[in-house]
Amino acid sequence: MPRPTIVLVHGAWADASSWNAVATTLQDQGFTVLAPTNLLRGPATDAAYVSSFLAQRTSGPVVLAGHSYGGFVITNAATGGGDVRALVYVDAFVPDEGETVFQILGGSGSAFDVPDPTTVFDIAGYPGAPEGDAEAFLKPDTVHNSFAQDLPASDRWLIAAGQRPITLSANTTPSPGAAWKTLPSWAVVGTEDRVIPAGTQRSMAERAGAKITDVSASHVSMVSQPQASIDAILAAAAHITD
Repeated sequence: MPRPTIVLVHGAWADASSWNAVATTLQDQGFTVLAPTNLLRGPATDAAYVSSFLAQRTSGPVVLAGHSYGGFVITNAATGGGDVRALVYVDAFVPDEGETVFQILGGSGSAFDVPDPTTVFDIAGYPGAPEGDAEAFLKPDTVHNSFAQDLPASDRWLIAAGQRPITLSANTTPSPGAAWKTLPSWAVVGTEDRVIPAGTQRSMAERAGAKITDVSASHVSMVSQPQASIDAILAAAAHITD
């Protein structure tokens, strides 16, 4: 079987550059790496876009990786386009059908599980928003203390400046499906993650039957400790080419 294409799906408040350290190493090892834009509008819309991307931009087997909310997206995109053979979750949601982001975080100890969301998010309207919807940006303090606390200050400020917001409705919309029920999966769990606490990540990954690796890192472990993500992706790639 040919080497798989590696497709990396970023999460909320990020873009494809969050995968740069991972992508560079995989490219240096001869893999084709693609990192599409995640629209951050909602699970169905975002998964449909990634599925379309997979169908048109890949040929042959694919390892599909997602960070954070990107895990929500790959869970629903994997069976919609392209020849996805394995899933890799990095500090990510691994939802079952019908679960929402806020439901998963409820009671988890997440920095985002707070009575007043405006203590961690800046909320702003956006053109064409459905009634009651808005976008959530991370407050700078949230970036520094909860999202990327193990990155240098200059990098944290760049995240705060360039973040791409996610809609509130994306966090309250149930997952349409659960591709991990039919595909092998790997999971990297950041033990210092304050967004999706390690215990919550691990319980979702165990439910999915994922092969789990711990890394002493924040919610953005693929930036601060990229080797753990690289190793998980390589393991997934080896599994499907054996």
